[in-house]
Amino acid sequence: MNERTFGRTGWSVSEIGYGMWGMGAWTGSNDDESMASLERAVELGCNFFDTAWAYGQGHSERLLGRLLRSRPGARLHSASKIPPRNLKWPATAEMSLDDTFPPDHIRAFAEKSLENIGVGTLDLLQFHTWHDAWADDERWQRAVASLKSEGLVRAVGISVNRFQPENGVKAMRTGLIDAVQVVYNVFDQAPEDELYPLCRKLGIAVIARVPFDEGTLTGTLRRDSSWPQGDFRNAYFAGDNLRASVERAERLRPDVPGGMTMPELSLRFILANPDVTTIIPGMRKRAHVDANIAASDGRPLDPALVQRLRAHRWDRGVR
Repeated sequence: MNERTFGRTGWSVSEIGYGMWGMGAWTGSNDDESMASLERAVELGCNFFDTAWAYGQGHSERLLGRLLRSRPGARLHSASKIPPRNLKWPATAEMSLDDTFPPDHIRAFAEKSLENIGVGTLDLLQFHTWHDAWADDERWQRAVASLKSEGLVRAVGISVNRFQPENGVKAMRTGLIDAVQVVYNVFDQAPEDELYPLCRKLGIAVIARVPFDEGTLTGTLRRDSSWPQGDFRNAYFAGDNLRASVERAERLRPDVPGGMTMPELSLRFILANPDVTTIIPGMRKRAHVDANIAASDGRPLDPALVQRLRAHRWDRGVR
């Protein structure tokens, strides 16, 4: 596993991290299988784990706590997220800070995450949604500065709204944001326009999420794919999005080199960008862990192929 420097924190983190949403809240998850997958990831060199209270109302956080206790000598980086008070995603300009992240809510959920994970200090605490309409509000700024000064968190980040990578730039300029989590993949290349150059300038770490576009870039979806009731993917692929996504994947298929899978190509495309610090694919099965971590072998994609993949950029509106 190759490692990269986590922005100005100086931490050395695995360039393939671990996204823990699926094991906390998606249908078909099994805790024993999840723990075996987490353990396997550590064996292969993964040391960055991203969870959130909203992933099963703390269930995913507690799984991370079990992992940390099973590896007392390992330096494993724990990252979690504060849910918005109104539990609405994405954030909009019409929502106020009182609707989403009032100071007492920030502290209460920081303490919940610390308790669930079972640590005295959290490496990274992130706002689970964000809108720059609140960037200048000194109340959230004082709240996170206090958590840092008390040693409850080491770093603070924001998870920006899907398809809105520029909606976080004002917060980043406050100097209080150490990391930004953003959707970035073969289709969603917009973070390269404005967000990444600013991260580079300010020393802000980049966590690339949704590397497979919720499954589209695995190449396994069909026009008639369906999921159990309550599964997030039913909403994500609602309306015409499933058909459009499958068609996009089909157009990408000819650019997948022989001997390489579409998921591997997707990860290697992201790793080709030095502005990315770590990628957090969701991994609920050991086979997924083995396959995804294998992409971190130091073998870069052919620059000509990276350039061809630029043609698959898909700029989508907020939904």
